[in-house]
Amino acid sequence: MEFAGRQLLDIQTWSCMFFEFDGLVLDLRQGRLLRGGADVELRPKSLALLIYLIENAGRILSKDELVSAVWPTVTVSDESLAQCIMDIRRALGPGAYGLIRTLPRRGYLVDEDRVHATEDAKTRRSDPAMPAKASIVVLPFANLDGNSKQGIFTDGLTEDLITDLSRYAGLLVIARQSSLAYKGKTTDVRVIARDLGVRFVLEGSARRAGGRIRINAQLVDAIAGDLLWADRFDRNIEDVFAVQDEVAGKIVEALIGKLRTPLPVRNRPANLDAYELCVKARALIASMGGSPEAVRESILLLKQAISLDPGYAEAIRWLGFNLWSLWSNAIDSADSNLAEAISLAERAVSLDPNDGSNHWIFGYLLASAGRWADSEKEFAATFELDPNHADAMVMRAELTVMAGRPKEAAELITKAFRLNPHPSGWYYWELGLVQYAAQDYEAAVKTLRTEATYRTGSRRILAASLAQLGRHDEAIREAQVFLANNPGFTITQWASRQPVRDAGVLDHFADGYRKAGLPH
Repeated sequence: MEFAGRQLLDIQTWSCMFFEFDGLVLDLRQGRLLRGGADVELRPKSLALLIYLIENAGRILSKDELVSAVWPTVTVSDESLAQCIMDIRRALGPGAYGLIRTLPRRGYLVDEDRVHATEDAKTRRSDPAMPAKASIVVLPFANLDGNSKQGIFTDGLTEDLITDLSRYAGLLVIARQSSLAYKGKTTDVRVIARDLGVRFVLEGSARRAGGRIRINAQLVDAIAGDLLWADRFDRNIEDVFAVQDEVAGKIVEALIGKLRTPLPVRNRPANLDAYELCVKARALIASMGGSPEAVRESILLLKQAISLDPGYAEAIRWLGFNLWSLWSNAIDSADSNLAEAISLAERAVSLDPNDGSNHWIFGYLLASAGRWADSEKEFAATFELDPNHADAMVMRAELTVMAGRPKEAAELITKAFRLNPHPSGWYYWELGLVQYAAQDYEAAVKTLRTEATYRTGSRRILAASLAQLGRHDEAIREAQVFLANNPGFTITQWASRQPVRDAGVLDHFADGYRKAGLPH
């Protein structure tokens, strides 16, 4: 493949033929960017620019230098360079956020710690996207009953298996939202594995009838095409959670060997109707973007679940999280909601201290109350119990931004997108927040106009980003739409509810909101 800029970037002079970064490979011999062995499309000029940036990782590159390197014989505007940077970031995806940093009035800088060079293909891993540890995706189990009620149960089975497997430090486990993106599709498992950058795929089916549950499961090496394990379970419906534990144990044994010490047992619901209500609430929470309707519906479902099973820790923690959402998003701003939310989250931890999600929710709510040290302890407990917890990484990133450490937050976001490459919209909301905090306003605008998050409360950060770029008409227009859906919003009230440890961060966001015309 020929590409623009080759006359300047003579590939024969390069000491290294391949660069690896964030699950991608840049092949300088052929002028190709690869993810999981498949080409990532880039326009010739954008590819030439990426090559120059990666070759010079760790060095600040001015706009003039980049223009001279990629357009040596023609005169181009800054807009051409900016468009190529946008093309590159779009192609690399959110999982590579922060790799290329914009330094205002100075140029661009590639994070050299994330770029690894090799001289020839033999020294590279067989699959560039494969992590060192065993990597797996649990595909949505097929619902053989065909009715929607049983579909909820089957989705819950899939999600819980993901949760169980993600607790093992020897595995890299793709998060639930990215798994559910393949629900109802007949995509070849080899394609799925390549897209997600994993080697192993667990798939199966479930049928529930007459008080019994029948589960079929199989573990496939999608790279080699080998069936590693398969089994069939026919049990009483009350034993479904024991089956989940057994399946998870078999998978772990097949991939990383028999454990000397089993992981501590998580709390399981005592009532299947309560379980299904909680699974419904999970889906609302994942997709709601803080909308009042979804928050209130989730609260109703969770209260019903708790009435059926008063010791159900997962339902209790999510009820606490939704009460916090009422308070934080000014749906019902009574301070009693925050106090009750913290109390419920603490109760969930006491009921089930072995569930990492209980700890991060408790930790996040503690931060909202300014209890920073306690919050840190709870997040540490989460990652000790569940090193693959992508959602917790994203929420930890938000708190890290509010502590004035946007670079560290970007690293957390990058890890989360690796584990959850097809996430819910709120991941993009948090990514946009990190980008705004890092003063990468162009990237924030691109992220926050992603369809998944555009029509949510993240619009206020979009308005602020546009305002900081001097695009005032667009900023005001976005702010007006945000206010139409959030008529009670004021900067003062928002500021009073932020888990901020660095006053400069709060001032930076408030400045953008003021410039966008949001009410003080």
